[in-house]
Amino acid sequence: MLSKPSDNPIKSDILLEQFNYSRKYSTDLARNLSPEDCQAQSMDDASPAKWHLAHVTWFYEVMVLKSFEHDFHFWNPQFAVLFNSYYNGVGDKHPRHQRGLLTRPSLEEIFQWRKNVESRVTDLIKKNSSPELQWLIQLGINHEQQHQELLLTDITHLFFTNPLLPAYIDQALKVSSPKEFKWIEGISGLVNIGIDDEGFHFDNEGPAHTAFNQTHYIGSQLVTNAQWLLFIEDAGYRQAQWWLDEGWSWAQAENITTPLYWNINEERQYYRYSLCGNAPLDPMAPVSNISYFEADAFARWADHNLKEFSGARLPTEFEWEAIAKAEPTLIKELFGRVWQWTSSNYSPYPRYQPWSGAAGEYNGKFMVNQMVLKGSSAFTTDGHSRATYRNFFPTHTRWQMTGLRLAKDHV
Repeated sequence: MLSKPSDNPIKSDILLEQFNYSRKYSTDLARNLSPEDCQAQSMDDASPAKWHLAHVTWFYEVMVLKSFEHDFHFWNPQFAVLFNSYYNGVGDKHPRHQRGLLTRPSLEEIFQWRKNVESRVTDLIKKNSSPELQWLIQLGINHEQQHQELLLTDITHLFFTNPLLPAYIDQALKVSSPKEFKWIEGISGLVNIGIDDEGFHFDNEGPAHTAFNQTHYIGSQLVTNAQWLLFIEDAGYRQAQWWLDEGWSWAQAENITTPLYWNINEERQYYRYSLCGNAPLDPMAPVSNISYFEADAFARWADHNLKEFSGARLPTEFEWEAIAKAEPTLIKELFGRVWQWTSSNYSPYPRYQPWSGAAGEYNGKFMVNQMVLKGSSAFTTDGHSRATYRNFFPTHTRWQMTGLRLAKDHV
């Protein structure tokens, strides 16, 4: 058994509906992509769309069918290596930086493999109602949802490296105008942190426990492009005083002068690339695709240079989660716009234990040299967001849709 299954198992028909929806959504995401789009890999951190479509299928074949199917057989035994990501306990892996070199199998064969595995998993769901199987299917669904977001972020980076700056979709993403900024009093004292129900959750969201928040305020809205422009115009990227030493060294070595995907046209106007193509920078949209280093530097700069942000800092993950769980809350856009950097190191909660079996490699082994992000982004699949969710990335990462919300101490 990989983990303790829920004491309230989900009905098989509901589970099957969720499984089918998730699988269809992944293939729908690839409809606007050519086979060439699905093949390319723009950097080591990103993966080809074809690899994402294959890896989530690998998960069901290796983690589910191999354990529960009566007469199990691989579609192709070599795929067990080609599309393994980081599961050392399962077997060998193809080098991550060479995923874009896998011109074979073809995209067409990947789709055929997907259909084969979907049919077999469907049969299992209909015939086997064991809590262990149901839990693994739920894990597979949530795992695929994670890769749906990664597929979109990786395609964004790939298309941005193309001088044509092609669009993936025609319509622009909806942007709401922010209201007047306010500091909202946060939830202080002992607060309940982590998952406390029987619904599906990842291992790093528990166990539920209490944490202590000092009195503080949370910003009512996300930091916008207009506010970030003030940071740039005040030479924020060229003044070491705002930066952590490692962040300053990174910014200098990589010649970082703007958030990722910002660019300047011939008239010296700022544009931003997105999956809708290259368009004039929207000053009211939340700033996105910034590293932890940049978010931290902006907070330090804003504390000294923007009156309304006096005392600004990044929130802790516990401050963010507590206000997200509060009803009602005046905080805007907690979910669905950008992941929000916190000042919290990604580390285990008290009494944390990784899942047993191969799934034990899911989150626990990454609990070092990473920072926690809260919320969700415009690319996050519907239903995948919750207050207890702990995203995590290294401090220099910015190809994900990462932004920030500020906090400050109560003085």
